[in-house]
Amino acid sequence: MIKDLSVAARSVPLARPWGADVPRNHVLVVTLTLGDGRSGTGVSWTPQAGAHAIKALLEHDVRDAVIGLPAHPGVVWDRLSAVLGEAGRSGIVPLAMAGVDLALWDLECGERPLAEVLGARRESVPVYGSGVNLHYTLDELTAQAERWAAAGYPAVKVKVGRPSLAEDVARVAAVRAAVGPDTALMIDANQRWDLHRARTALRALERFDLFWIEEPLPADDVAAHAELRRHVGTPIAVGENVATAHGFRDLLTAGACDVVQPNAVRVGGITPFLRIADLARVFGVPVYPHLLTELSGQLALALHHPAMVELVEDASLTDLGLLAAPSPVEITGTELRATGAPTRWAR
Repeated sequence: MIKDLSVAARSVPLARPWGADVPRNHVLVVTLTLGDGRSGTGVSWTPQAGAHAIKALLEHDVRDAVIGLPAHPGVVWDRLSAVLGEAGRSGIVPLAMAGVDLALWDLECGERPLAEVLGARRESVPVYGSGVNLHYTLDELTAQAERWAAAGYPAVKVKVGRPSLAEDVARVAAVRAAVGPDTALMIDANQRWDLHRARTALRALERFDLFWIEEPLPADDVAAHAELRRHVGTPIAVGENVATAHGFRDLLTAGACDVVQPNAVRVGGITPFLRIADLARVFGVPVYPHLLTELSGQLALALHHPAMVELVEDASLTDLGLLAAPSPVEITGTELRATGAPTRWAR
């Protein structure tokens, strides 16, 4: 049974800031203590807003709800979902729940690696180069793309959504030239467009042979995503800002996407991530885990559909100092493999 819950807040500087307003990430380290003395650790994370609210929610409502429950990820997640429902199903609620769920999976795994506990289906998955780079100058963006090309990544992803469409076209053209015609090229609009602008932009950008357009529209606008997908040839990827299985169900049922990208923290942990992956499998839609390289890599090793893992330059969990050595994964060349070590969050 769960005896106690404690939370520690950390502020983690980014070696490559994600913009003038995002020089660091905010992390909540959650520790669950059981009646038999064992403890498990998990994390929650937010780049900008909400860290203080998440901490308060964990220290009060979440702590009160989990004490006395069995240390079973599914049981605890469902109980928390019921208790916290009136506070919302997205935003700080699943972010708080993720810290608890990851701590429970830490206990579930013990000294075994997560990939082994989940049942790895493959020995390795490819990584792709990704950058939070909309604020980069064209020269900085081109230099980043050249680093990715030199590393041999099979795919790369860049941000779009500059004020001028001509700027986006010039930047995507520069990246395509830098990585060559054989590298898969994804673009990410981070919800910056409306339906008209998305259609216009994709007409101008499709000639660069895009592997997908990520979050072209507000994440919860299912109808607009479905409409866009009917009228463009570029595959549509969604999900990093979708927080519930119901949200993914609605996107899949509407035929609004070609790829789903749940973020294991934003959906509330590993438990709901696995449920969403099973749902996507029913619809025949691949799952590409969002961010959190070392965690996402282990999830990807166990997914039914082969996936690539996002490697944001200088922003893996190891880069941010959130994992204790040894790492549960290693990246050799362009492939990620499990090392056999358990996932240990730095306290």
